[in-house]
Amino acid sequence: MLLQNKKTAIIGGGPVGLTTARLLQQKGIDVTVYEWDKNASSRISGGTLDIHKGSGQLALEEAGLLEIYYQYARPTGERSLDINAEILEENMPAEETKFDRPEIDRNDLRKIVLDSLNKDTVVWDSKLTKIEKTGNQYRLQFKNGNSAFADFVIIANGGKSKARNLVTSIKPQYTGTYIIQGEVLNPEINCPLFKKLSGEENTMALAERKMLFCQVKSNGALNYYLSFKTEENWIEKEEMDFSNKQKVLHYLDKLFVNWNPVYKELFHATDNFVGLPMRRMFLDEPWKTQSDITLVGDAAHVMPPFAGIGVNIGLLDALYLTKNLTEGDFPDLLSAVKDYERKMIIYAGEAQEQTHLAEESIHSDKSFEENRKAKEEWDKKILEPKKIK
Repeated sequence: MLLQNKKTAIIGGGPVGLTTARLLQQKGIDVTVYEWDKNASSRISGGTLDIHKGSGQLALEEAGLLEIYYQYARPTGERSLDINAEILEENMPAEETKFDRPEIDRNDLRKIVLDSLNKDTVVWDSKLTKIEKTGNQYRLQFKNGNSAFADFVIIANGGKSKARNLVTSIKPQYTGTYIIQGEVLNPEINCPLFKKLSGEENTMALAERKMLFCQVKSNGALNYYLSFKTEENWIEKEEMDFSNKQKVLHYLDKLFVNWNPVYKELFHATDNFVGLPMRRMFLDEPWKTQSDITLVGDAAHVMPPFAGIGVNIGLLDALYLTKNLTEGDFPDLLSAVKDYERKMIIYAGEAQEQTHLAEESIHSDKSFEENRKAKEEWDKKILEPKKIK
């Protein structure tokens, strides 16, 4: 066992980090997860996640969590609207495909994986501030003043990770697309017309090189994304402040001036806004594999969400890395990590290319029919089993 008698640290307790911990613990590995959230009950922002049959679900199945995921997840339909809020198309889950990629709330997914871990696996309120090599170990320092040592480190702390520079010099690049995320806690009361239109389905509208994508959480709240092409420094030019609701609404009213008023009803019902510049790591620069540290998830291959595959690729990372580390197929840690990183660059690179194609198509002048056909092709590819030799 390559990690026998070694302390393994995972930096980041998102879906990928926690699933990696679960897969390692199943093989008896001593693993600790360091997460900057205050505790297990901390609210996670963002929309729902769809875990795909041919990728992310493979990791959940290996972790023994697939059936409970199905209990929490919701097969969800899709509805497409035009700029006038007219319904263009509806696709509802069929009995034979309802578990291909059902949606789950982020907090529910975290609970599922946390409940499967040994007690005290996760050390909360642990925001990493420094990581350095001392002898044969890594010393981890956290904002709360605590520190820890580890023999093997898995960096899983997301697209903004600063620790990734211990593994690669690649830096995420702005793609030219910006997302404003909004959340409506009481849509039935505060935006009843839009709620009636969207129902319980994922709702998308494309027009004027802009996109609205809205999801329904298990508690009925709406989470939506507005994406558009713009300069990276537009916030400074507009003097935008996402904590200033009126300022954001003034900007959105101008940006979506030609859209049906039902969309404005949604914007004005929003309880909080967040700004998200879209970034991508281009995996065309090799990095030097190390025997005691590696990257998984967005820390390794951050990409925009337009193909809906990012978390699934991260879960594949968890699956492939832990198999290499625990199944005895490699003579040493260096060769196990090198094989994992080789595979990861292949399937993550393919996912990034699909995401790029989706991003460009969504924010183009293509017709609804052209985008529909393109989406069918993306869906076929992202649902294909990802098995790399």
